[in-house]
Amino acid sequence: MSKEEKTAYSQDELKEFEVIILKKLDSAKEELHSLKESLSKKNDSGTDFTASTSKLLEDGADTLERESQNQLAARQQKFIYNLENAIIRIKNGTYGVCVDTGKLISKERLMAVPHTMHSIEAKLAKK
Repeated sequence: MSKEEKTAYSQDELKEFEVIILKKLDSAKEELHSLKESLSKKNDSGTDFTASTSKLLEDGADTLERESQNQLAARQQKFIYNLENAIIRIKNGTYGVCVDTGKLISKERLMAVPHTMHSIEAKLAKK
């Protein structure tokens, strides 16, 4: 007796994934908000400009840190975008299906990376 290959996740499974994604989405939005707050405070000149110019190295380090935080914020924004798209795929019934192979992405992979659109096989094939 051969087991038929599953082509879609059940409504209960999709609901389970949706809960996971929504939690990650809330957390990611909080993180982004914190990063943006931190960046806006660093951009606040305060009394820093009244200090002597002998602090050029510190100013360079501040600039480097600001750039690093900007990159983190951009990555976080992309993560949020991908999570929101995963919610859309759940709603339209395409969630969990690999865009390359058309096969169902393993539940384990979706638990680890709930916004993925690629199965492990497809991801490894791209390398």
